[in-house]
Amino acid sequence: MAHNRTPPVALTIAGSDPSGGAGIQADLKTFHQFGVYGEAVITLLTVQNTVRVEQVQCLSPEFVRAQLRAVLEDIPAQAAKTGALGSRPIVEAVAEAAAEFDFPLVVDPVMISKHGAPLMAPEAQEALRDQLLPRAFLVTPNLHEAAALTGLEVRDLPSMRRAAQRLCEMGARAALVKGGHLPEGATDVLFSEGQCYEFPAPHLDTRHTHGTGCTYSAAIAAGLARGWPLVDAVQRAKAYITEAIRSHPGLGAGAGPVNHHAPVWRER
Repeated sequence: MAHNRTPPVALTIAGSDPSGGAGIQADLKTFHQFGVYGEAVITLLTVQNTVRVEQVQCLSPEFVRAQLRAVLEDIPAQAAKTGALGSRPIVEAVAEAAAEFDFPLVVDPVMISKHGAPLMAPEAQEALRDQLLPRAFLVTPNLHEAAALTGLEVRDLPSMRRAAQRLCEMGARAALVKGGHLPEGATDVLFSEGQCYEFPAPHLDTRHTHGTGCTYSAAIAAGLARGWPLVDAVQRAKAYITEAIRSHPGLGAGAGPVNHHAPVWRER
């Protein structure tokens, strides 16, 4: 089949999940669903399924740099996102490369897996805060990650607004604090260009939420790659991840994956 238009390109810089629910596997599925060509630079390998994480092995920062050079010199991206980065040297390598990006970077500060396994060393968190955060067009922490990055207690909407603003004061251009762990509802708070926006959704009672953060941030990156304004990209990504959780395929004996085939809200 002939195509007369080059698709937008998005890049994920993240870890590998062999069970397919999170990491680069989730990101690439999401890019595809949004009609975006996906590239992937792998930072770490995991041995995991929906029940447990058995091993995590970080790649060398030199190998991460080499992957970045290889893909970007040949197929430039219109947007990128980071996921699990693992070690301080990898965070530093990605931050160094990101200084040259001429496209928006979404930083998903993945610190622990859905199973509670650490995916970022403490010293790597410091490097992410000091070196990568100032390169971020958007940072997308959950409540725990927002608290770890800002030093604030983040547990409700007012504190989410404060944390989002603080993250922008720390260098991010915009910040989306995700409320999936709120006791009631799942409202996210975006702070961008001096304004706060809220994106409410019902709390869905299910164990099938593996890869939600990866999928959500990948959906936002895909929208940015397509040229959507940030607020629109977040709104459409929020609708997508909410439906992906609601319509999960029921796979696995533990924290199963979401439905990456969920529909994408598009303009008529």
